[in-house]
Amino acid sequence: MAEKRDYYEVLGVDKNASADEIKKAYRKLAKKYHPDVNKAPDAEEKFKEVQEAYEVLSDDDKKAAYDRYGHAAFDQNAGGFGGAGGFGGFGGFGGGAGGFGFDDIFESFFGGGPRTNTRNTGPMKGEDRTMSVEIDFMDAIKGLQKDIKINYDEQCPHCHGSGANTPNDISTCTRCNGTGTVRTQQRTAFGTYVATSACPDCNGTGKKITVPCSHCHGNGYINKSSTITLNIPAGINEGNLIRVKGKGERGINGGENGDLFVGVHIRPHKYFIRQGDDIYMTIPVSAVDAALGCKIDVPTVYGDVSVDIPQGTQPGTTLRLRGKGVKNYRNNSRVGNQFVKVDVQIPKHLTGKEKDLYTQLRNLNNKGSIFDQFKKNFKF
Repeated sequence: MAEKRDYYEVLGVDKNASADEIKKAYRKLAKKYHPDVNKAPDAEEKFKEVQEAYEVLSDDDKKAAYDRYGHAAFDQNAGGFGGAGGFGGFGGFGGGAGGFGFDDIFESFFGGGPRTNTRNTGPMKGEDRTMSVEIDFMDAIKGLQKDIKINYDEQCPHCHGSGANTPNDISTCTRCNGTGTVRTQQRTAFGTYVATSACPDCNGTGKKITVPCSHCHGNGYINKSSTITLNIPAGINEGNLIRVKGKGERGINGGENGDLFVGVHIRPHKYFIRQGDDIYMTIPVSAVDAALGCKIDVPTVYGDVSVDIPQGTQPGTTLRLRGKGVKNYRNNSRVGNQFVKVDVQIPKHLTGKEKDLYTQLRNLNNKGSIFDQFKKNFKF
């Protein structure tokens, strides 16, 4: 089994990073490796790794245990803290109603004093979420408006997320005095420890609602299904994200919604290949046109462009069409180029007349064939 990486290394943060820094790093990496956005073979595995690291480092109790004992604190098979009767597993002694944290146990065993913990009972912004859309190659070049259907929780317009019918119908929870948590003391053979958990009377909000909102029935939000118009800018590339403000997960305690990030997947084109802001394509040219030179109309993403094929053009020659690539969607003043590779086509079947003409052409060369010249100069 592969050795687990350090959780701080996974999130790319320092061990002294604040809770906000840890959360910011998690959101950035979760968006980067989300399977709906990132199609790399290892994206899902990295996404799970990021989630696991955040689950530990965002929890004060688990983080404290990890800082002291590393992965062994959660190893179900390790002889120290895992397995039956140990402290292993995220669900073992982690917080939650009626539970107690790792830090409570370890501090009681090793002489630590009681801990205090106050929940954030103020408005908190909801988490961001992601989804993906698929568009045609040319739509990505030119841009478009696309209607998408989404389902989300919208803050109740009547109570503004409080869940109460009027502001006067909200009171401070008398059991936890508005802190959102309750503390209990328990004595064991090892000493006394203090456990904190969410207040069961107010569910950790610190507030009690006496008269629920008549519109949302006390939920604070209304679930909505709607169609929104997504503005996809010209030049957008595979995997780019479009932000839709306020259409993410609902906020907590009346906080605003998170944002929705839409990842763009682009269907490939039959002839055009895009690399960054440049376009590549291959065009067929007959041997006669390559030898004599000609003028042809080459397709670009903006329409046909007249191009001179120089006399004596060799197979694989690449011509550059300046400014015929993709407009950079972050900076429209920057435009890529189109590169045209010439594929010289040699006829497989000749008519009698064509064969006579090719024979006459070969006989005109009094220096012999190209191979004869090569063989004449060849030396071992």
